[in-house]
Amino acid sequence: MDFWEWEPYYEQILSDFGFERLKDEKAARLLSRLLSRKRTKLSDLRGFLVGQVVTVLGNGPRLADELHLVEGVVIAADEAATVAQSKGIAPEIIVTDLDGGPEDLLAANDRGSIVIVHAHGDNMEALGRWAGRLSSRSLGTTQSSPLAQIYNFGGFTDGDRAVFLADHFGARVIRLLGFDFERPNPKDQSPEVKQRKLIWAKKLIRLLQKRSVILFPASSS
Repeated sequence: MDFWEWEPYYEQILSDFGFERLKDEKAARLLSRLLSRKRTKLSDLRGFLVGQVVTVLGNGPRLADELHLVEGVVIAADEAATVAQSKGIAPEIIVTDLDGGPEDLLAANDRGSIVIVHAHGDNMEALGRWAGRLSSRSLGTTQSSPLAQIYNFGGFTDGDRAVFLADHFGARVIRLLGFDFERPNPKDQSPEVKQRKLIWAKKLIRLLQKRSVILFPASSS
């Protein structure tokens, strides 16, 4: 999704949660500085994803039970990567705002996973601590206006941003595992806020279904 398509939804999210666009833009500039050296090319991402069956892993409470259904290219949302790796599944791509287990993500990055790290107004401390340690197999994103080398493919939470990424780069089929839009993961620190974010995530993914083949898990349809 191009930014001009995404921006109206972004403006609604800012209003709904009381987020500050200026803080998001400040975070994007910080990430741009931290990822100043050579990064993963967009053409490489397209090569991974175009025409492929892609499985996107969300960090819902039932993810471990659904991992036997993985097919094709695997994109993991943040801590879903840790769960997948504990079962012997190495995601090709990890989408994260670094609020999960950054050490696990860095280790996965060292082993070859491409990490798509996201900047927003509330994670600048984590960006400063971890983003500069990523290898060249990484890329920066923002939910606000894109910058040079900091992209916006659409999406809000780690999970739906992973789906937007697969859609943007031409996945043939996008399968969702570990997504639960009704019950936040018990480890989430602010369940009420997380629930509101999940409502948005489901809304945004449903939006993409108008142009992509997206298969929801039975528990989330």
